[in-house]
Amino acid sequence: MKSSYLITKEEILKLYKPINPKTHKGTQGHAVIIAGSYGKIGAGVLASKSCLKSGCGLVTTFIPKCGYQILQISIPEVMTVTDENTNFITNIHLPLIPQAVGIGPGIGKELGTQKALFEFLRINKAPLVIDADALNIISENLSWLELVPEDTILTPHPKELERLIGKWNSEAEKFQKTIAFSEKYKVIIVMKGAPTFIINRTSVYENTSGNAALATAGSGDVLTGILTSLLAQGYEPKYASKMGVYLHGLTADLALPKTGYESFTASTIIKYLGKAFLSLV
Repeated sequence: MKSSYLITKEEILKLYKPINPKTHKGTQGHAVIIAGSYGKIGAGVLASKSCLKSGCGLVTTFIPKCGYQILQISIPEVMTVTDENTNFITNIHLPLIPQAVGIGPGIGKELGTQKALFEFLRINKAPLVIDADALNIISENLSWLELVPEDTILTPHPKELERLIGKWNSEAEKFQKTIAFSEKYKVIIVMKGAPTFIINRTSVYENTSGNAALATAGSGDVLTGILTSLLAQGYEPKYASKMGVYLHGLTADLALPKTGYESFTASTIIKYLGKAFLSLV
């Protein structure tokens, strides 16, 4: 198996750009999160909140109509745009040109949502993070990846990765197939797991932060928000991916002595993002 580079605190300190004292919300990036369907609006809440809490100046969330009140009440700082459909996304229309987009958490695989995803990929030019159901839809339509911007970040968990690249018989084969996939489609793949690896063409990076507490519902939605936020703030995808997975893992390392493994939730990740960023100062 190809040897990997370690993503350490020293490496992240080289990438981290402290906030300019003269900045304002308009210069901190405007991100869009496209997420949610009936019963899974929480995925949009988690991704949007983590996006804001990772330094993004403005966040607009695109959701089906059924999520409007939930979003507005749970995150008053986020602007909300709704689909014309009530329960799932059918037509993605954005009233702005964002600096980055995160798409996929909780969107489901309804036929109307699949069509909406295709139309969105066809016209989108913004840096992109693709997660969850958007990955599952794309795994059945791999040619759509030719539409995405170069260095788009894909964030599959093991089952989503298998749907994208096919089954593997060994760890070595899994990495070979993922590297080949990254090269073919010119995408960065965040292989979520313990540990998380980032595959960028033939380069393999292994994250050194995090622990088993992260194995909890919504953890991936939060990572999507963090990554989208960093892209919107101007970090290049190759740096945003490393920094995002490191900070995401670091929250679990910081929280564990207080929460233990069992009571750590995706919302705990968001709660500890501030401490994670402070540890870089």
